[in-house]
Amino acid sequence: MRFAFYGRVSTEDQQDPQASKGWQLSRARSLIEPAGGEVVAEFFDIGLSRALPWKRRPEATRLLDAIKSAGRDFEAVVIGEPQRAFYGSQFGMTFPVFVHYGVGLWVPEVGGAIDPGSDAHDLVMALYGGMSKGERNRIKIRVHSAMKAQTELEGRYLGGRPPYGYRLADAGPHPNPGKAAEGKRLHQLDPDPITAPIVKRIFEEYAAGRGMTSIARGLTQDDIACPSAYDRARNPHRNTQVWETTAVRAILQNPRYTGHQVWNRARTDEVLIDVDDVALGHESRHRWNDPSKWIWSRIQSHEPLISTDLYEQAQRTIKKRGTNGTAGKAPRHTGHPYLFRGLITCGVCDRKMVGNPNHGRLYYRCTASRDYVRQHQISHPPALYLREDQITTPIDRFLRQELTGTALTDNIRRVAEAQYREALAAHDTAGEVERLRQTIADADTKISRYRATLDAGGDPALIADWISETTTIKKTAQARLGLTEAPPQRMTTDQIDAIAEAFDDLFRLLRDADPRDKAELYSRIGLRMTYRPGPETLIAEVCTPASSRVFDWCPRGDLNPHAR
Repeated sequence: MRFAFYGRVSTEDQQDPQASKGWQLSRARSLIEPAGGEVVAEFFDIGLSRALPWKRRPEATRLLDAIKSAGRDFEAVVIGEPQRAFYGSQFGMTFPVFVHYGVGLWVPEVGGAIDPGSDAHDLVMALYGGMSKGERNRIKIRVHSAMKAQTELEGRYLGGRPPYGYRLADAGPHPNPGKAAEGKRLHQLDPDPITAPIVKRIFEEYAAGRGMTSIARGLTQDDIACPSAYDRARNPHRNTQVWETTAVRAILQNPRYTGHQVWNRARTDEVLIDVDDVALGHESRHRWNDPSKWIWSRIQSHEPLISTDLYEQAQRTIKKRGTNGTAGKAPRHTGHPYLFRGLITCGVCDRKMVGNPNHGRLYYRCTASRDYVRQHQISHPPALYLREDQITTPIDRFLRQELTGTALTDNIRRVAEAQYREALAAHDTAGEVERLRQTIADADTKISRYRATLDAGGDPALIADWISETTTIKKTAQARLGLTEAPPQRMTTDQIDAIAEAFDDLFRLLRDADPRDKAELYSRIGLRMTYRPGPETLIAEVCTPASSRVFDWCPRGDLNPHAR
């Protein structure tokens, strides 16, 4: 009997990939060779977390494709370590594919092939999926606790890029004898003689009342290389030569300049990729932690560049200048209802133009500093202005022409047809409904068995996890079933005409509508504009949901007498 082998090793396992593959493959062969089996294909994922579903593992995906292929050269799949292959409820989402295509699955924990009709085999695999999930969580807790202790008690440098102003220096052999025998050593932060004075200058100037943008401009004018330009080897993807305000802010907010090691400033959260398709799994999102959760070393671990008092003074100033109260949100300095807020792009630099009141009129403005112009090599005046009252009438005329009458009807018909074709292509006509119903029925059966196991004295915590995972699978199938059973319907002519008439009535009211209501309407219909100051031309377009767009040019004329 011919087998395909599947295994996995990740960075969290702290193992050599070849060694890990070797023992997993050896364990798999020990299972199948007494039955006359041989491995004819190997699939092994390296450096991937067990939390990733099979669809997002390259080798697992390749195995699934091979299983579905009529020309595959194996009859079954063998796995040497199920805890490395299946995490959480992944077995329940993957094994039905094996069964559907008539491919067996062998694991050492059941002594051979998994029987699709065996409740005991089902429970064993669910148990190992839960154990895999628990093991990963324990690893995360141990690593977090160890790093917390190393930072707080030892002030140890835990790796990563040294902050601007420091460089790495040797701090002696590694305290772990095994790692020390391999030649690994500890490191610490030492002041960089070139950049450390720049950090001190930034903090001192900011404490004296100078703003971040002014500090950045002063550093650029003094021909001081910005962080990415100073360390070009580690920043080949950045081509900037000037100091940005964001770089100054990052330095001012970094507590390690006080000489203390600080860890846990950021965290990695796992969020669902698609709440309507749980099987896709999670993706990692990096987010900043509240300063109250930062871990500080109890003593100074490296030479400070600034005092703790100066650092705290800078933080108070940042909060005072940039936020309003304790909410952490920048205050809005105007109550003017700008009709086109966020909808106008500067045609020179491709940035959004911002609202700006001036002499009782509303304008949209785009400014560019000398440093920005030099860095991006563009011909941009110090400030561009566009008067709102001079573009409102042409924009309303454009929208009325493009979004009412025959043009609107044609656009709606085109969008509706595109959406219908997309929905029709997504509608499954090859047994998807029956498969979803079977998944729901299987989930109900499993939940009943789990409850019976609980009544018989099973572990409540473990069984609760099983029930939760199975219920998630059931709800996902139910949601998909609701979208699948009813085939999509093409929009009728009467429906299209009714929408067109509603738009026509809407634009009759647009002229006298409240500015805030008009602003919301402009945004909802997908209005986008680009201002080109040379010919004093405003390009307006409406982006439809189906990626279809209609566009026109506003009439050329005295749209912006203040542009310069």
